[in-house]
Amino acid sequence: MHGPRPVSDFIPISTSLPHSLGSKWLKQFRKGANKRILWMAILAVGLAAGIALVARGLVYLINLVTNLAFFAQWSLAERSPADSALGMWVIGVPAVGGLLVGLMAFYGSRAIRGHGIPEAMEQILVNKSRINPSIAFLKPLSAAISIGTGGPFGAEGPIIATGGALGSTLGQLLTISDAERKTLLAAGATAGMATIFGTPLAAIFLAIELLLFEFSARSIIPVALACITGAAGHHLLFGSAPVFALMGTIPKASTMALLAYSAIGLVIGGLSVAITKLVYLIEDGFEKLPIHWMWWPALGGLVVGFIGYISPRTLGVGYDNITNLLTGAMPVAVILPLCLYKLLSWSIALGSGTSGGTLAPLLTIGGALGALAAHTLHLVFPGLDINLSLAVLVGMSALFAGASRAVLTSIVFALETTLQANSLLPLLAACVGSYSISLLFMENTIMTEKIARRGTKTPNSYEPDWLEKWTVGQVA
Repeated sequence: MHGPRPVSDFIPISTSLPHSLGSKWLKQFRKGANKRILWMAILAVGLAAGIALVARGLVYLINLVTNLAFFAQWSLAERSPADSALGMWVIGVPAVGGLLVGLMAFYGSRAIRGHGIPEAMEQILVNKSRINPSIAFLKPLSAAISIGTGGPFGAEGPIIATGGALGSTLGQLLTISDAERKTLLAAGATAGMATIFGTPLAAIFLAIELLLFEFSARSIIPVALACITGAAGHHLLFGSAPVFALMGTIPKASTMALLAYSAIGLVIGGLSVAITKLVYLIEDGFEKLPIHWMWWPALGGLVVGFIGYISPRTLGVGYDNITNLLTGAMPVAVILPLCLYKLLSWSIALGSGTSGGTLAPLLTIGGALGALAAHTLHLVFPGLDINLSLAVLVGMSALFAGASRAVLTSIVFALETTLQANSLLPLLAACVGSYSISLLFMENTIMTEKIARRGTKTPNSYEPDWLEKWTVGQVA
């Protein structure tokens, strides 16, 4: 009888074949892989160009609905619901918007509910990145109705979901692998974010931290090119100025100030845990209501309208609130109620299952918390050189980092939207602190809690494939 075959008989073809033949096979394999990357990059750029136009269209649609609902005007001009003169009638406007969203979810697709990113993550993890093509139409329309009628959301979540749906649809029409479809989904989603904010690098990090669950050339190259194209679309369609422009330059933080910003990050990290739990506590409350889920957005909209009547600044996207916080144009007497009412309005609206994004509300609430922290520190330690704009920026980023655990995205996003390089070190300290607190005290995040409850586990660390780390000889 023959003895056992040597290990060399089982090693990969590239090393078991003669050197010249194995080398030729490797070259052909790499050439084919490179062609696929090039093809995916071309698709991603074309997809991103289309999504840039969709993003501009979504913003116009939100403006149109806002003008019709609050000003009875057919106009695409950007206006805030806070400037309307409807009086008590403002209470009913978000309720009507919520009713329309509920009907669209019931008769169209339930997937339009929520803020978009968790739904995209779930399709990547459990459905081979296949998203129903109808979402590409229903999601922006439902979001425009929700936000335009005063919903306290941002446009970034819906356009991320829409871009992801368009990328997935393109991937389903073409003969490509599941991994390539995932790349197109991520490219479409992050191109939408880059178009809205002009933040290509932050969008790439968002893809890595929340969508791709990998870092490889086959995915990063197409996604990066899509984000660059989206950012170019932002410059063309929205303008070249930073989204949150500041007057002057933020000075470098001293050692004591850096310690203070780190402390702010830790505190906001704890608050991010509390806010995440509050959102899902409210969602659980809606689940217990003895009425069909189709009516929940209308009920949530009624609460949003009532809060909006008390505090009109809470209505709509509210990017102007963020700008006013950053520039110091908002007094403490306005900041505190804005923070509390925006949190309450947004968490109830999101818990009701309506359509809208989370980034803008988190930035508003986090910025208000940062401003309040800076004013408090100035009172307690009068000599401490805390910069108000930097404290607001730290608060914004730290809250998003803690709630989503997209820590690199949070840091780079703040840098790209303000172009304030001196804020890097305080942002790094605060966001890592917030991220650490979130990791210690919360199992899931605001992005993953919903899908975790459905039994889907989200990767929390990204490593090379297990099989790539072992040789045949080691296994044998």
